[in-house]
Amino acid sequence: MELNSYRHLVQPVLVSTGQHSAICTDSLNRFGLTPDENLKIMEQGQTLSTISTKCLVGLDGILEKYKPSVVLAQGDTTTTFIASLSAFYHKIPFMHIEAGLRTNSIWEPYPEEFNRRATALISSQSYAPTMYAAKNLIDERINPDSIYVTGNTGIDALKYVSKKYRQEWYKDTNSRVVLVTTHRRENWGKAQKDISYAVKKLSNKYPDVMFVVCLHPNPVVRESLVPILRDVDNIDLIDFPDYPRFVKLMERCDIVLTDSGGIQEEAPTFGKPVLVLRNNTERPEGIDQGNAKIVGTGIESIVDNVSVLLDNKEEYHNMSGASSPYGDGNASKRIRYLLLKYLGLESPVEDMWTTLAQ
Repeated sequence: MELNSYRHLVQPVLVSTGQHSAICTDSLNRFGLTPDENLKIMEQGQTLSTISTKCLVGLDGILEKYKPSVVLAQGDTTTTFIASLSAFYHKIPFMHIEAGLRTNSIWEPYPEEFNRRATALISSQSYAPTMYAAKNLIDERINPDSIYVTGNTGIDALKYVSKKYRQEWYKDTNSRVVLVTTHRRENWGKAQKDISYAVKKLSNKYPDVMFVVCLHPNPVVRESLVPILRDVDNIDLIDFPDYPRFVKLMERCDIVLTDSGGIQEEAPTFGKPVLVLRNNTERPEGIDQGNAKIVGTGIESIVDNVSVLLDNKEEYHNMSGASSPYGDGNASKRIRYLLLKYLGLESPVEDMWTTLAQ
């Protein structure tokens, strides 16, 4: 959206890989965006290998067709890593948004931790969301002159959507709401079943609390969750909402249980305590700030930590009152400025650097 406002200077080409195409298309439409190209890589039972090879071949044709001056991608998905690799093969500068996130294990999260480490080696510019992320890159001997702290564009999108759409979740009840999302590959199988048993145990312990479980479209995830959690009065099993409705759901809820990375950043913007269903996180800023806590996937750990927040107002207030460290909603403007400057083009600087939370 930001670059589209500067079409007098650049011609952005938006490429969709087509992975989870229905979700992606609807989300883009909400921002008035339509892909110029769609690789349509999605197939039933796809593996990381098929995703990688189809994406690499597809992007090869795209880069040959448009011969772009730079390639820009966000995050730590396999498709982001492949985009950086394709740009490298074509000797095109690659710009990485959300750069520098790290855990202490190459296997957690899998395969995202490898993707972002490998992408850093190829990037001409790295747009880190926080000073912590920037320091990770410096520690890996990435050129400091190529690293910029911008905040995260995910917070820009969150604030935009929050203002634009009305709240429609559970308007007829004053019940507290616990939001649950889980989809990470390292949690597939036993870990997700344990998460499900923990949620079911909590639903019995707190019959006046609504537990909303968002089901990822991947059938591997659903096979673990649905048999355990269905047919419970105060568990609402829902298909994962489109992005605007999910944002409003985060606003409506009281507590978030998730293994998602992005949600760890988004929920604190609304003052929602986040319990991280993983053994570590690449977003320790939230842990340090006090609005997130790692609880793992063990049944008792999940039950105990949720119970503390539901039973102890002071503990809840301490977590919900902590400020978010992930950005101020101006990341896209900063990235636009840096990108155009790299290309030798001028665009407004505005007073956006002084407000960045670091």
